[in-house]
Amino acid sequence: MKRENKLRELRVHYSASQPSSLEEKITTSAKAYEFLIKSFDKKTIGCQEQFNVLFLNQANIPIGIYKASRGGITSTIADIRLILGMALKSLASGLILSHNHPSGNLKPSEADLRLTMKFKDACELLDICLVDHIIISPFGGMYSLADQGQIN
Repeated sequence: MKRENKLRELRVHYSASQPSSLEEKITTSAKAYEFLIKSFDKKTIGCQEQFNVLFLNQANIPIGIYKASRGGITSTIADIRLILGMALKSLASGLILSHNHPSGNLKPSEADLRLTMKFKDACELLDICLVDHIIISPFGGMYSLADQGQIN
């Protein structure tokens, strides 16, 4: 008796809610911050780290936001494979990483810088542009690694 190989069929579905010509282009870190800050849970932004990613098309128009993880007081997990898998599925040409520092300290940690460089290297392999990594304070304000020349 021949056994049939029963592999699951994988499909990707993408549906734009409105024509991209009606969307705003991301041209600055401040504009990216306007989109990103709305994705953070206001009730826990001061006590729990969150990691969200803004996906962009070729014209730097937002495709969507992926809420990648929620962690503890001092850290959260940013799984590069999951995030880049979502970027590929959404046909993103660029992405902007973001996470909050519940302490309000906007200075990137060594771990933040290492993670950013890992993302930059991985994105280059997939021909996806890492546009920025923005750190958000629960007290208002943000720090852009791109603006500070920390994404080369």
